[in-house]
Amino acid sequence: MATLVNFTKSLTSFVSKVIIVVALILSFSLSAYAQDVLWKKLNNKADTLIKQKRYSDALSVSKDALQVAEDTFGPDHPKVAISLNNIAELYVIKGSYAEIEPLYLRALKINEETLEPDKPDVAIALNNLAELYYNQGRYKEAEPLYKRALKILKQTLGSDHPEVALTLESMKALNKKIGKD
Repeated sequence: MATLVNFTKSLTSFVSKVIIVVALILSFSLSAYAQDVLWKKLNNKADTLIKQKRYSDALSVSKDALQVAEDTFGPDHPKVAISLNNIAELYVIKGSYAEIEPLYLRALKINEETLEPDKPDVAIALNNLAELYYNQGRYKEAEPLYKRALKILKQTLGSDHPEVALTLESMKALNKKIGKD
């Protein structure tokens, strides 16, 4: 009888522990889901503010979205890269060029490390950085980025995709600037 009582106590203790672990896992999952929803809402709000030409407000909301992404998913998550690109694009609009390069570089690094190297998000990050370098007259630095982005886009999206055409146009403009017509 004592063995049965001990077994019952052990079983009850084990079941209690399992329930606690499951509850913790569920609460974390729900919390992460809620944070993901918040991140998306903040990005949508920033998009709306941009359409309203309220760039300072959009920048503030985008920075909040970045903080949510870093806190929820970690500093090297693709959603962090998206947030970094969004902030950089707002700095482009505002003309705050000194702020842009570190954001684009970090976004590119995150995408290269967390995604497959031939993903369109990597190509977009490459194009963003190349465009910045082009606009700064840093043509030699822009050229390999455009070439790599074009290769990825052609492989993943096909030669007829609009992103490929845009990158080709950017490369054409670059080649004209450096005398490679």
